[in-house]
Amino acid sequence: MKRKIYEELLNWKNSNDRKPLILDGARQVGKTWILKEFGREEYQNVAYINCDKAAEMKGLFFDYDINRLIRSFSSISGEEIFPEKTLIILDEIQEIPRGIASLKYFCEDANEYHIVAAGSLLGVRLRSMKKADDESDFGTGFPVGKVDELRMYPMTFSEFMEATDNHMLLQQIQEHRWNELEPFTAKLTDLLRQYYYVGGMPEVVLKYVENENLKEVRKIQNRILREYEQDFSKHVPEEILPKLVMVWNSMPSQLAKENKKFIYGVAKKGGRAKEFEDAIQWLINAGLLHKVIRVNKVQRPLKFYEDIGAFKLFLSDLGLLGAMVDVTAKEVLTGENYFSEYKGAFTEQYIAQEMVASGNQLYYYSKENSPLEIDFIIQKEEVYLIEVKAEENLRAKSLRSLYEENPQTKPCRFSMASYKEQEWMVNVPLYLAAEWMDAEE
Repeated sequence: MKRKIYEELLNWKNSNDRKPLILDGARQVGKTWILKEFGREEYQNVAYINCDKAAEMKGLFFDYDINRLIRSFSSISGEEIFPEKTLIILDEIQEIPRGIASLKYFCEDANEYHIVAAGSLLGVRLRSMKKADDESDFGTGFPVGKVDELRMYPMTFSEFMEATDNHMLLQQIQEHRWNELEPFTAKLTDLLRQYYYVGGMPEVVLKYVENENLKEVRKIQNRILREYEQDFSKHVPEEILPKLVMVWNSMPSQLAKENKKFIYGVAKKGGRAKEFEDAIQWLINAGLLHKVIRVNKVQRPLKFYEDIGAFKLFLSDLGLLGAMVDVTAKEVLTGENYFSEYKGAFTEQYIAQEMVASGNQLYYYSKENSPLEIDFIIQKEEVYLIEVKAEENLRAKSLRSLYEENPQTKPCRFSMASYKEQEWMVNVPLYLAAEWMDAEE
């Protein structure tokens, strides 16, 4: 399956100032597969080591003698390692903090070796290392400034189109002749419905492509959710585990609310910010949730106007959201009002994960005791005000009001209506949202 991150990996390989790479991302988003595929296509050979399964790795980093480490990697992987020609993959590296720290020495003393570290829950380990920022225990600190970092996400809608053999239609979208896509609205809407149900977890997409067995799709989604819950039990500190489970289980209810601001009381009656902060951060670090912070002004730079006490949370994958609430395939694929049901929960989830996967920092705008709210805000050369509609509803009172107060912004609406450039805003069909935003550079 073709993944966009392949091009980023290729850019890393060919960079003149390449450093060891850390590839982060939630469990099951395809990190191991893409690295092996990348190594197979772009290198003479691949030295792959699973640090969790190779017992020898646990005691390997008693010092950082690079020549000794390379010989050891070669012995464990069974592959001869050549500078520039071999891709070294250290998978599940979060199990060995000293292995992460060793990347500093590969950067400084042996940059001719191409080495990538990856793993499940790596984000949690990296966060703790960065937060501690303490190398008093020799060589166990995070290698600040000595690594390149990439984050991998579930498959986007465009990657789903590619996987389902809609290459020509995707090519037309990528040519950016938006008005010429009107005849393909029914086909693109049907594909979007499929994506809403299947989501972007690669194993799920692959199974769907193989036989379109929707029961198998849901079976794999539920298995992935169980594996996440097993990770909670194994890896989450005991003091935050109950609160983390409350947050995780509350997510469908949080997203179903008209105002999707995260409400602690939905997770636990009487819940307060302080008791849930660590639990929420763990889920974010693990790549399972995306956090969208409120801003109280829509001016550049948005970072100045963050209200960090108010935020929305979204899941990493809308297929998993569907599995959590057990929506049926019939509801998604043929339901007359599916896009507008559940208060647009799936549609905002879809836009959030599409925008995040495209590298956008998301915000939203609202006022206390006011119905005025803008679903998402993105800062590029201009500040984009984004209203998300789950149907063809073209009313945009909040959007217009905020634009009239801030005419320097660029308003747009993502909806099921056709592409249309109006006097003061642009309407973009949901299936074009990510590609249109990427083109706005």
